[in-house]
Amino acid sequence: MAGAVRQPIDVQSLERYISKNVPEIKVPIDIKQASTIRIFIAQLIPYFFGFGQSNPTYQLTASDGVKYVMRKKPPGKLISKTAHQVEREYRVIHALEKTDVPVPKTYCLCEDDSIVGTPFYVMEFLDGRIIEDPTMPDVTPAERTEMWHDAIRTLAKLHRIVAKDVGLENYGKPSGFYDRQIKTFATISKAQAETVDIETKEAVGQTPHIDEMLTYFRDRRFQPKDRGTPIHGDYKIDNLVFHKTEPRVIGILDWEMSTIGHPLSDLVNLTTPYYLRDAPELRSLPAFQEGKLPGLPTEKDLLRWYAEVAGWDPSPELTWGIAFGFFRATCIYQGIAARYAVRQASSAKAQTNALARHPMGELAWVNVKKAIQSSKEKAKL
Repeated sequence: MAGAVRQPIDVQSLERYISKNVPEIKVPIDIKQASTIRIFIAQLIPYFFGFGQSNPTYQLTASDGVKYVMRKKPPGKLISKTAHQVEREYRVIHALEKTDVPVPKTYCLCEDDSIVGTPFYVMEFLDGRIIEDPTMPDVTPAERTEMWHDAIRTLAKLHRIVAKDVGLENYGKPSGFYDRQIKTFATISKAQAETVDIETKEAVGQTPHIDEMLTYFRDRRFQPKDRGTPIHGDYKIDNLVFHKTEPRVIGILDWEMSTIGHPLSDLVNLTTPYYLRDAPELRSLPAFQEGKLPGLPTEKDLLRWYAEVAGWDPSPELTWGIAFGFFRATCIYQGIAARYAVRQASSAKAQTNALARHPMGELAWVNVKKAIQSSKEKAKL
């Protein structure tokens, strides 16, 4: 949805730029700003809460009635140099236009701050359905099956892309994805654990069993084999645009976290509801229990469909991937607790999410133990 512009831009300057560089967009233009701006930073917890702020998104309506979308960096000084990189978003979407991965058409990238204050790009407006509930409550069972099928098929199409073939060979490092993730979250978790509450003077505290978990994850004998494919970084149902009447994906949105990495991370992210169906303390999704929701494919269905298109079977490495996903999610919940401790996140919702680090930590440890046992069994073979 789009509404009033909350972060004003120089419309006349933008129109001058468009007239000169994108003549197919007919000026003058009408501008509205997206009413809900979503980014979910966790691979395992996108269904719980939104966090942070994405790049400001605007709907542009040209004088001939055609709609477009503009994404720009937020105004002012950015906290993180690696966040809000619209240039990277544009680059990956533009590169994938040449493939069978459905993405919006891009029209321009402007890195000149003088036009609207920050770099921006313009892309196609996709007139379709964005479904936030992964149970897809308003469709028929047959449509539900095919929409999930196409969601997994679309992901597999992305993961079979050879980065060099589309000019993305320097978009990220081709190996060591999980090593980098482990190092990052180990460092972050240690700092978060030492954060002291400004009122109670108590430290947030370490995640239970973190040393055992890190020891296991760092052991390269058990890590998933490097694959080095383009990954979305936040692939889930509500980052997809479905056709207005047909059960198929017409576009993937929100590429801010994309890189060259391990496809298992995207797959785990998409199938998260299946791993939360029996976790009532973490907003369980009982509809994902097998046979509960007509038309909902089983996890085995999804893995089979994925393997058919991607060309590799993720099943042998899935237990490790799920365990790491829960560990990562625990670190993120701990981060919310750390921000709440210094009252950078002071809402009741933030406090609730901060407390969720405890059940999430227990769930992480349960899944890590499963992965350890699985690794031991494989080692005996």
